[in-house]
Amino acid sequence: MKDFVAIDFESANNECSSVCSVGIVVVKDGVIMQTFYSLIQPRPNYYDYWCSKIHGLQRKDTQDAPSFVEVWKLVDPLIGGLPLVAHDKHIDERSLQAVFHVHKMEYPGYKFYDTLAASMRAFPDLPNHKLYTVAAQCGYTLTHEHNALDDAIACAWIAREIL
Repeated sequence: MKDFVAIDFESANNECSSVCSVGIVVVKDGVIMQTFYSLIQPRPNYYDYWCSKIHGLQRKDTQDAPSFVEVWKLVDPLIGGLPLVAHDKHIDERSLQAVFHVHKMEYPGYKFYDTLAASMRAFPDLPNHKLYTVAAQCGYTLTHEHNALDDAIACAWIAREIL
């Protein structure tokens, strides 16, 4: 795959709509052309202990962050009709649909591809198919796992190699 947008969300709690950060990587002709990262005011706006433990974000980090609506006004032009790619697309796609619903926005039906499923086919003998493991197999070292932008970069790296 040569043209796509890798996307990753982190969530504040177990509600699919509670995205608290987003990372975007625009790839054209196989080259990373642009990246974007933003914190987001989650809805519902509370942080689950376990989610914060995973990504390190807390309410104080997003208390002055823009709403999803404001952030998506910046993201949508970056996507520009390109397909989206995520590692375990079901999580990110479900989150995106849920946050659109919560904000009463019409979901545009983005086309999603999944690097997790692709990695299981491409590398069946890996000990696991976690993002950092697959990224390493594709020649990329993920140093800040569960940072939305770093995860999106790793996903983009994988997609360029196996999609």
